Amino acid sequence: MYRFWLGKVSQLSHGELPANVIARAPNGPTRASWLAGRVLLCRAVSPLPEISYAERGKPAFAVASSLWFNLSHSGDDIALLLSDEGEVGCDIEVLRARKNWPALAESLFCPAEREQITLEAPEQQLAAFWRIWTRKEAIVKQRGGSVWQMASVDSTRNAGYFVTDLQTDGLSIAVCTPTPYPLDNIIRISSAQL
Repeated sequence: MYRFWLGKVSQLSHGELPANVIARAPNGPTRASWLAGRVLLCRAVSPLPEISYAERGKPAFAVASSLWFNLSHSGDDIALLLSDEGEVGCDIEVLRARKNWPALAESLFCPAEREQITLEAPEQQLAAFWRIWTRKEAIVKQRGGSVWQMASVDSTRNAGYFVTDLQTDGLSIAVCTPTPYPLDNIIRISSAQL
């Protein structure tokens, strides 16, 4: 079973949470996205188990659990992928202009990924860049790695995991899962549902 939730940080960060969860929220610029992620987790799993962090910072349920999750946010958008089939990774990025994207692709993408971009029409190349970027980041996050490992990932090769991507509503979304997941059932959480 996989479930994928999508919401807005600005709405979810004000959602209801247990006091002990709010007390652990960081201060500063990451507070709103941290709170929004916990609201999504509380919607998905209740009561919310204690969360621990792996060596490289990947969050997981602390107690022996048969559930795995991954969170991602970009701008005001936040996503949660929940699984009972093993470790997962997800990434979302707002489809936006990025002046230096060709240089990033040259330094972080393998030749096959760069070729995918060049095969696109010029007006589709930026979207292709974001599609590959989110795929690579979802793979890294599934492994529990950091963004600094993106250059070592080739998203065009099947390496014992499944990657699915989707571009919708101005977002590029990718998930990396241990079994196939078509990413066709997105649960959108709005402020009316809080």
